[in-house]
Amino acid sequence: MENSKKAKVSVVILSWNTKDLLEKCLKSIPFSVEIIVVDNASTDGSLQYIDSLKWPNLKVIANKENLGFAKGNNLGIKAATGDLIMILNSDTIVQKGAIEKLVGFYQEQKNKNLAFSPLLLNQDGTIQQQYYLKFPNLWQIFFYHNPFLRFLIMKTFLRKLIINDLSKIKKDEPFELNPLQGAALMAPKEVWQKVGFLDEDYRFLFEDVDWSWRARKAGVKLFILPEARVKHGGGASWQKRDKSTDFDFYRQHFVSFLLFVKKNYGKRKEKLFRWALLLNFFSRGKFKLFFYFLKNQN
Repeated sequence: MENSKKAKVSVVILSWNTKDLLEKCLKSIPFSVEIIVVDNASTDGSLQYIDSLKWPNLKVIANKENLGFAKGNNLGIKAATGDLIMILNSDTIVQKGAIEKLVGFYQEQKNKNLAFSPLLLNQDGTIQQQYYLKFPNLWQIFFYHNPFLRFLIMKTFLRKLIINDLSKIKKDEPFELNPLQGAALMAPKEVWQKVGFLDEDYRFLFEDVDWSWRARKAGVKLFILPEARVKHGGGASWQKRDKSTDFDFYRQHFVSFLLFVKKNYGKRKEKLFRWALLLNFFSRGKFKLFFYFLKNQN
């Protein structure tokens, strides 16, 4: 596609029982883009609300069951007709001009083998630093996943071992960042086809981290654009689970964490990471998690 031709954008929004948030999200997106809402069998009136909009640029994929984050988004990506395809969480509010800035950045690049994201913000406008962890490493297990040590480490230079350096954001210029966050991630259709879609083996979390790892291996450059900004709630869908407990959340978090390690670092490192997690759980008195991961060896 020539630089002079304006890129068509498709935005894929996965939603599960987030009607009120979805309404705010949809209203923040420029009317010029194709919007594809993938509904994962919501029961809160989301579909009825979407149907009432009658927007010509809005498409709906209504799943009969909750297919999860990866599979749901993949359905939307496959249905998208845009030159650029963006996956966007339903608990986001796109700030004015953000999508236009992402498109403008893409059009200026000679090398189109890239993917890029806006800057994620909390509702108060501060940066969501917790979403900018580096690819999984042992330092994260011992420092970040220990609340007491995390508080201390994040105030020292050692934070660079576990989280990406965001100091370049002050310059308000695009810069490379690994991994990108699936809460708001845009790439050309050709890059989605080259890297592949989100890995559906992940039931919850780390789908975007895995995609970023595969993209980097495929030679795709990953950028963040601080000028383009999106407010992000974080976890709106999984928090809807009434029966959810801390154990359920952290169990699935670390199941996906270890799956990423196994797929991308190898089985030997997966064992090392597992034992590091066991040491972490035991030392912190998280015995339910300790015995779960001790029993469920792959």
